[in-house]
Amino acid sequence: MVRSGTLILSVAARLLMPLQLLFSIFLLLRGHDEPGGGFIAGLVAAGAFALYMFAYGTQATRDMLRVSPRDLIGLGLFLGVISAFPAWWHDQPFLTAQWWTVPLINFKFSTPLIFDIGVYLVVLGSVLTAVIALMDTGHANE
Repeated sequence: MVRSGTLILSVAARLLMPLQLLFSIFLLLRGHDEPGGGFIAGLVAAGAFALYMFAYGTQATRDMLRVSPRDLIGLGLFLGVISAFPAWWHDQPFLTAQWWTVPLINFKFSTPLIFDIGVYLVVLGSVLTAVIALMDTGHANE
């Protein structure tokens, strides 16, 4: 593993990244009833990966992601579009929320959650695409 940052940054990135990702999931799931949701959760997750990227470089971050950030954008857009169809299947207006309860864990699954996950992935993929491009451009000029 090639380190591009300092020892303090490397240790901080390893400690803070899991906490930031966990917090982003919390924000994502909290966003239906209170402030939060897919956009801010995606920004927090992108911040976690950006911190890791500053400490370990773009290739280490790509290896950790295992998926192209552009693929995350596509999947997010797909989920956003898919979230509109259950309303049509129930003869309701476009993007009317549909709710399903999962009885074993008492969790309400919904089309707004599907849409928020889509927004989360689009924001995460977009920010990471931009940051990786900027980091690669910066290293190419050296």
